[in-house]
Amino acid sequence: MRELVSFLQEQKEEMVALLKEIVEKESPSTDKELTDKLASWIAEQFTLLTGGKTEVIQNEPYGNHVRAEWGEGEEQLLILAHFDTVWPRGTIQAMPFQIEDGKAYGPGAFDMKGGLIQGVFAVHALQQLGVKLNKKLVFLFNSDEEIGSLTSQELIEKEAEKSKHVFVLEPAMSTEGALKTARKGVGMYHLSVKGRPSHAGIDPEKGISAIGEIAEQIKYLHSLTDFNVGTTVNVGTVAGGTTSNVIAAEAHADIDVRVKTQDEFERISPLIANTTPYDERTSLQITGGMNRPPLERTTEVKTMFQTAKALAEEYLGIELKEKETGGGSDGNFTAPLAPTLDGLGAVGDGAHANHEHLVIEQMPIRSALFALLLMEFGK
Repeated sequence: MRELVSFLQEQKEEMVALLKEIVEKESPSTDKELTDKLASWIAEQFTLLTGGKTEVIQNEPYGNHVRAEWGEGEEQLLILAHFDTVWPRGTIQAMPFQIEDGKAYGPGAFDMKGGLIQGVFAVHALQQLGVKLNKKLVFLFNSDEEIGSLTSQELIEKEAEKSKHVFVLEPAMSTEGALKTARKGVGMYHLSVKGRPSHAGIDPEKGISAIGEIAEQIKYLHSLTDFNVGTTVNVGTVAGGTTSNVIAAEAHADIDVRVKTQDEFERISPLIANTTPYDERTSLQITGGMNRPPLERTTEVKTMFQTAKALAEEYLGIELKEKETGGGSDGNFTAPLAPTLDGLGAVGDGAHANHEHLVIEQMPIRSALFALLLMEFGK
């Protein structure tokens, strides 16, 4: 195992070179031309570095996905890594890939192209050192995670159902490098209110304000937030009315819900879905529901983290920490189906921000940690 750690330390320059290449290949979620090109490149690099098999999964309307296999076995481990980013085409000109003070900057470097590179190099190390596992590895590289995995969710869940464990190469928690052993579930709702228009100056009493009703609904929805149990309800966007001198006939709102457990979602969901009008003359329509189930910190997840922690201490000399996050990932989809450990990717900061970067010195370390985990759970 120490040989593996040393090998990956020697691969640092190659990792950075490939990181530069993948960051400069822009891949906005909704730009099929660019994401398709990157999907083909990832499939090619995986085969070159690992000798594994790859399949480019044709997809519409978003970019193609890549399924890759390495090794053999009746059982499998699933590894998830998305290659789309939130950055639009042309961002690389304003935010070029650059290295400064031991950090690699660029759109998508931290979230999550760095983790993807580290994951592929972990398997490269296993292949070069002749390590054989008793379980096959299945990688899913998807092109639409940043917009909700609209076309990849079914693929992810199908593979998770066949997997003993799932590893997610999303970034670790900031520069502290903590793994993610819990993620909140995400609910998304849309509220529409209908009232009755009238002239606000001549006959306001004849109108029924949809905006007035939605204001009452917002106060109610926000009252459902309970920080003690980790539940948050947030009305993030509101729209309604036509002009200031018309009683608003319609209003709309988008609602974000975050919960720690499936039980909590089942408790709060009807409180949202079955809300009634304050003004009975208005009508409400509420659509939506759970978008991503919670990744709960189960006994199996705790065991996965404790294994990672022990390996990190013994072979890498680092004290690994764990944290929970309110943000979602594809690990939320797999959590109800197989034990899932998240945050195994890059160490850095600034996801979705102009200062997005990863710490270069950590790349071979985290790649080695991932390889060690594959060896342990691939027995």
